[in-house]
Amino acid sequence: MLIKIKKSTATFMVLFIANLFVAVTAFYILPKRFFYDSAIIALDKGNEIGFLGSYPLTILFYKVTGLRYLPFPLIGLIQFPILAYVLYKIGVPNNFNKLNVKNILVYLGFFMMAIFMSMPSKEFITYLYVAIIVFLYRNERISYGKSIALSMFLLVLFGVFYRPYFLLMPIIAFVMYAVSFINIKNKTIVTLFYGLLIVIFLSLGYGMLKGHYFSESSREIVNTTRINASDANSMIVSPVKPDTWYGETVGIVYGFFTVNVPLNGLKYIFSPQIIAFIIWQLFLFYILLVRFSKCLIDREKYKYELWILLILFSYFIVQGVFEPDLGTAIRHKIGVFPLIYYALYYEHFRKKLQ
Repeated sequence: MLIKIKKSTATFMVLFIANLFVAVTAFYILPKRFFYDSAIIALDKGNEIGFLGSYPLTILFYKVTGLRYLPFPLIGLIQFPILAYVLYKIGVPNNFNKLNVKNILVYLGFFMMAIFMSMPSKEFITYLYVAIIVFLYRNERISYGKSIALSMFLLVLFGVFYRPYFLLMPIIAFVMYAVSFINIKNKTIVTLFYGLLIVIFLSLGYGMLKGHYFSESSREIVNTTRINASDANSMIVSPVKPDTWYGETVGIVYGFFTVNVPLNGLKYIFSPQIIAFIIWQLFLFYILLVRFSKCLIDREKYKYELWILLILFSYFIVQGVFEPDLGTAIRHKIGVFPLIYYALYYEHFRKKLQ
């Protein structure tokens, strides 16, 4: 008996098999700098294991599951199928086999998943966690209001126990949601502007209390120790030192555009991997911006999809504050790839209106 497989599903399976090979062989190909975090997680020489913080919890996860004791190629062989299965359960679009910009972005996303999560990784945990939000919004038994409340609670919980900057995302998302009700021209851009503005105010308020601003106490500290290092060729360095209110404002705006609309990254013309990321990021940001605009125009029809995009753009704004370099920025974007995947294909995954 012949089993008929749809072309879109067949394409998904081909991508899975090809990139599973990448995940298994990445250990033998990638430069050592790709494994700095993985070595910390697997070896835990500093005895950081614990229940609070991204490193302690990740180390705990890999110890409890036994993955830390396995060779990296075997970890890739285990982790990548799990990541692909999550996307498969979200759904495979009917036109997934067709070559268009959106599909090519996702094809490359598969490749980057295989590269960045073929080893012990904090992004593996982030990926699985944010996928819960997608499945939450797709669950027809959960009402719209409960879906939003639970998703915000999940972000706060993740911020408290794992990545503190996730605590900012519900605030940014709600501010952008409120602004989107105002009848103004260029609503999409203005909504994003207010999201960026609120994180600047939050950083300045934090600076008044703590004596240092968000980017000053995160990105600047990381990059200060990496100046002239071999793995710091794509560092995000603000044109103005972020130790004043105006310096922090410039730094946040500069960081946002650097990680989301990285035209200034074209100067890395002799680093093809950076140029490839810049092209991928530019197309991704533009398509998501168009889809965000569509959701704002018909907010009742796309009310769930609107919140997925609000969460995503909140994350993009937060990245502009904390990301130390372009390489880390792309790795962290792959950590929220289930949200990106859903946002790119939401017409195919639409939840029935309650």
